Amino acid sequence: MSRARIRLATAVLASALAIGTLPAAAYAAPADSAAASRHPWHTQSPETIRQIPLQGAVNVRDLGGYRTWTGGRVRQGLVYRSDALGKLTPSDITTVGGLGLTKVLDFRIPMEVQYDGADKLPAGLASTARPVNDNGLYGLLMSAIGSGDPVKQEQMLGGGRGEAYMRDVYRAFVTNPENRAQFAATLREIADGNQGPLLYHCTSGKDRTGWMSYVLLNALAVPKATAERDYLASNTFRAAYDAQVRAGIKASGRMQNPDLLIPLQEVRQDYLDAATTQMEADYGSLYGYLTDGLGLDLRTLAKLQVKMVR
Repeated sequence: MSRARIRLATAVLASALAIGTLPAAAYAAPADSAAASRHPWHTQSPETIRQIPLQGAVNVRDLGGYRTWTGGRVRQGLVYRSDALGKLTPSDITTVGGLGLTKVLDFRIPMEVQYDGADKLPAGLASTARPVNDNGLYGLLMSAIGSGDPVKQEQMLGGGRGEAYMRDVYRAFVTNPENRAQFAATLREIADGNQGPLLYHCTSGKDRTGWMSYVLLNALAVPKATAERDYLASNTFRAAYDAQVRAGIKASGRMQNPDLLIPLQEVRQDYLDAATTQMEADYGSLYGYLTDGLGLDLRTLAKLQVKMVR
């Protein structure tokens, strides 16, 4: 990575941050047809989300390939997002081995690893624990399902309580200093020119992983609508598996109404909005969150651009 490129990117970022134009450029579509004609990718159809098909994990994706507002494209084969990798088959492990990963970051808390199992990875590759607090979500799920009591389950999850709990989980991505430290460490590693391809994941690959991916894509000047679509795509990739889980729980007799779990299984725009609203309240913008909340300096943000966008 050339020092000249880093200096140039740093200067651009510094200027943008100083006058407050970078968030607007990253979030807003061109206001006129002339701008759209100068940047034809603004009006293209939605870009393909690059899923890695596996049998033991359903939400594994390459974050590369997205266009940015600056006319670049996020490089493929550098950053992957995923759900837990503890159920990979031998064939899956071979596929993962072909990604050339040099690091796997596990956002799960110890309770999740204990119950769901450690990652199964190719020989020579071990996951690095980087727990992001889930605000008690996993424990809530275990308690509700384990009670086997329909009345208690309704009291815990019904009447919009599941949705409200999820909004609190997302706000904690912004307000919890330990969470911010884990997200910051991940972005620093991604920006490191000496760091090879990496993958990060949580249990379902949708909330902690979804927020991390949303922040990363926005930091790379991927349009907000594209970053949101990447976030919401977890519902598509997880729908069949999550429905099987609900059916199995009902068949086991542990829940009469497993649909109470749907708000906890899904990602929703209002969950993401809860985090971004908190972010704006605390830091003014995503770039305030990056610099003040996560403590990333302009040089690190510039290195992230240089490494990840071509």
